[in-house]
Amino acid sequence: MRPWFLLCAVLLCSACVGSRTLADPTLSIRTSKGSELGVATDHGLVFLGHTATSGHAEVTAWYGDGPSIEPVLIEPIGGGLYTAETEIRLPSVTLSFVDPRPGEELTLIGRDQDGTWEASVSVADEPRALGLLTSIPNQLRGRANQTGAGVFITDPQDSAHRKLVGLVAGIVSFQSQSGTREYLAIVGPQDLWRLVTHRREESKQRRWIYREDVN
Repeated sequence: MRPWFLLCAVLLCSACVGSRTLADPTLSIRTSKGSELGVATDHGLVFLGHTATSGHAEVTAWYGDGPSIEPVLIEPIGGGLYTAETEIRLPSVTLSFVDPRPGEELTLIGRDQDGTWEASVSVADEPRALGLLTSIPNQLRGRANQTGAGVFITDPQDSAHRKLVGLVAGIVSFQSQSGTREYLAIVGPQDLWRLVTHRREESKQRRWIYREDVN
C-alpha cells in the first residue's frame, strides 16, 4: 500500500500546484450596460468603467476550480479609473510605474468566451501623443468587450514574471500627409498610481477571505 499512498500524495500535490498556476488576474466586469475587462493587482482591482461608472456590478475571477462571481459596488478613483471591493482575495499581479520605451515589446492579455488569449504589441513612437500607444492586435478589432484588457511587461530578470503597465482604452487615429495611422491607446503607469494612493489606508484595515488554491 505504501507505493500507492506515495503516488496519491504526489498527484495531490501536483493538483494543488496546477490550481495555483491557473489562477488568473484577468477579470470580467459585468454591469447593466454590458461587460468589460479589468485586472486584479497587489493594490486592488482596476478597470476603466467603460460600461458603467457607478452602481452595482458583478466581477468574475477564474481559479483552478473554475470561475467565482462576486457582487461589487463600483468606486471611482480618478483619472478615468475605477475599482471595487470583493469578498475573496483575487489572484493578482504587480504594478509597474515605468513608462515603456518606443519599440519595446509588451504582452496584451484579454479574455473572451473561449478563455484567456494573449498577443504581443509594440510601443509606438508617436510624438503627437501624450500617453502610451501601441500597435493593434487583430484580437481587438471590433471587440468593445475587451476594453480594459491588461498590458504587461516581462521582468528581464525573470521571464515568467509579468508586471501590469496599463489597460486597453481603445483605438485612436492620427492624420498625416501619408494617410491615417491607428494605434491602441493604453491607460498607463502615469495613471495607475491612483490605485495605490486609494488603497493605501484601506489595505491596512482590510480582512480577506482566503481560498486554499490562491496564494
